[in-house]
Formats: sequence, structure tokens, C-alpha cells
Amino acid sequence: MSTTSDLITAAVLMAPGAILSIPVVLSQRGAHADSATVQQALAASAAERAARTAATDTAPPDGGEDIPTPATNAPLRLAAVLPFPGPARRAA
Repeated sequence: MSTTSDLITAAVLMAPGAILSIPVVLSQRGAHADSATVQQALAASAAERAARTAATDTAPPDGGEDIPTPATNAPLRLAAVLPFPGPARRAA
């Protein structure tokens, strides 16, 4: 084959990938900006929840019942867990 036919073949094979990569790269830039906005909103929401739980009043703002106290005893086990018979797996 000649060099010209090799260049034409390479252009035909690579051109669609190069053309299609442009929208993909642009969408990734937009996703990064959206991700930063979402992370900022989540951080603000977490800070608000933390400030709300740090308050000493346990009653909800609408005047409902207080938050139930957590159980002091350990939960009961529902079933016994038996090891699966077979060769023992060793973690790497």
C-alpha cells in the first residue's frame, strides 16, 4: 500500500472518533460544573441539618411529639450465622 492510501484510511477511521469526542468533552466540562453546584448544595444542607440537631430542643417545629430515645439494650439476633462449608478464603 502506498502512503497516501494509508493516510486516507487513517483519516476515515479516526475522523468519526475525533468528531464525536468534541460533544463528549464539552458535556464532561458541564458535568463538572454541575457537580460542583450539587456538592455546594449538599454541603449547605448538611450544615443546616447539623445545626438543627445540635439544638437542645428535641420537639419538632410543628409542636409534635419529642424524638424517641434510642434503645439501650442490644437488638436481638434473628438467626444464627453459620460459616459456609468449603475451603477458607484468605484476603489478599
